[in-house]
Amino acid sequence: MEDNSKPVSEHQTLFHNDPFLDNLARYFIGNNTRYRENIIIPRTMGPVVIKTNEEKLIEAGFESCAFKTTMSCVAGFGLGAALGLFSSSVNPTIVPGQELKTQTAREILREMKGTMLSYAKNFAMVGAMFSAIECAIETHRGKSDWRNGTYAGGVTGGLIGLRAGVKAAVLGAAGFAAFSTLIDYYMHS
Repeated sequence: MEDNSKPVSEHQTLFHNDPFLDNLARYFIGNNTRYRENIIIPRTMGPVVIKTNEEKLIEAGFESCAFKTTMSCVAGFGLGAALGLFSSSVNPTIVPGQELKTQTAREILREMKGTMLSYAKNFAMVGAMFSAIECAIETHRGKSDWRNGTYAGGVTGGLIGLRAGVKAAVLGAAGFAAFSTLIDYYMHS
């Protein structure tokens, strides 16, 4: 009498008709429905660390266009505020007709605050605009090279200069693209 109590999956071959070769193939290829812990990855320099799903999720969040744009906006705001503080301390505003009147500390601080906010908003806008355009171009092209920054600089400079007319847009695009290319070259060399 034949014992039919064993599961059917043990008798079925998955990869090869020979049971020995089938077991060998199952060992190396494995069952796709279970988590494999015996993955062998050749290493060249140093140990190979497989990222967990949480690490991959965090990395994808940091590499997203929204995060890059937000961080560029925040960094631009901070840099603009610092430059505004420096600018207002070097070049104080003197109202015509009141050259001899000394300003109070409150007036000086109010003026510094206004200059800092003006610079900060402008730098934040330019940083966010450049970063969003560069990320969109990089996503569209599917490459990460120096051309993305150059194209993004051209588009950003053109859009900023467009407020003053077409000639200013062309000059702004050329200038910002050249500046972006030089900065990218300097940062990567």
